[in-house]
Amino acid sequence: MTHALPTPAQPLRIGTRGSPLALAQANETRALLGRAWDLPSEAFEVVVIRTTGDRVIDRPLSQIGGKGLFTKEIEDALLDESIDIAVHSMKDMPVAQPEGLVLDGYLEREDPRDAFVSLKHAAIPDLPEGATVGTSSLRRKSQILARRPDLKVVEFRGNVQTRLRKLGDEVAEATFLAMAGLNRLRMLGEVPATAIGEDEMLPAIAQGAIGIERRGADARVAALLEPIHHEETAQRLACERAFLAALDGSCQTPIAGLAELSGGRLRFRGEILRPDGSEVLAEAGDCAIADGADLGRELGEALRRIAGPGFFSL
Repeated sequence: MTHALPTPAQPLRIGTRGSPLALAQANETRALLGRAWDLPSEAFEVVVIRTTGDRVIDRPLSQIGGKGLFTKEIEDALLDESIDIAVHSMKDMPVAQPEGLVLDGYLEREDPRDAFVSLKHAAIPDLPEGATVGTSSLRRKSQILARRPDLKVVEFRGNVQTRLRKLGDEVAEATFLAMAGLNRLRMLGEVPATAIGEDEMLPAIAQGAIGIERRGADARVAALLEPIHHEETAQRLACERAFLAALDGSCQTPIAGLAELSGGRLRFRGEILRPDGSEVLAEAGDCAIADGADLGRELGEALRRIAGPGFFSL
């Protein structure tokens, strides 16, 4: 590497949210960089930044803004050079970055599936008629109501421990988490969770993927990140995020999609839902891996035409 490597005296500053999962993702990034460049952990500093989504916890995410809820303050720190890179859960990321920033580094994707979590029941079909389930995700709410319109859905936010406590207090009989988060936190043995197949609940766009954002002009950081970049994850996300961009997706729009690679081809499935779950529109297709972004955009535009104006209105 022609640029200077980080040192304990001048560490690479890694910006992140302060949740246990966000810290786990930042530390995973630090460990990968350390191994790639044979550097001690002290050559990297994790900088915790509190975002709007962390501060406002008494309202549903869909009521307080779009996907920038968990990213804006971190991106501001990148722009003013308080940090050198930002580590994000890709499902939280807007499809466009602020001028001067680029998002072109991805770690290998974890399990993208959702998890059904309950102290009483093993799976969604086991829930009794009229049962209450909790989620803060408009996508999950729409998907569960599309399949089980008899269920009652209540707002459910907080970390894993908070959600388990709410289940114990019988605020709800079940909730949903991401398998990727449970795996990264090494909590599968502690949480009564069952993976939900993608055919039963299609995951959020980019769920399970970690993205690393940087300043576009920072060639030193670009070179540092190159050996930990996972190209297959980038190829899958190019399709999924193009689909999202075509639909102008945000936290206020129930959108799901998953791209998978096999035998040199990319297969994509996507869906949009009315917020009350009363209608689901889906598209699927496959293509050469290099054409993934075009496929995602075409399918997103097709669904947008079919849905027409007002589809996402409550």
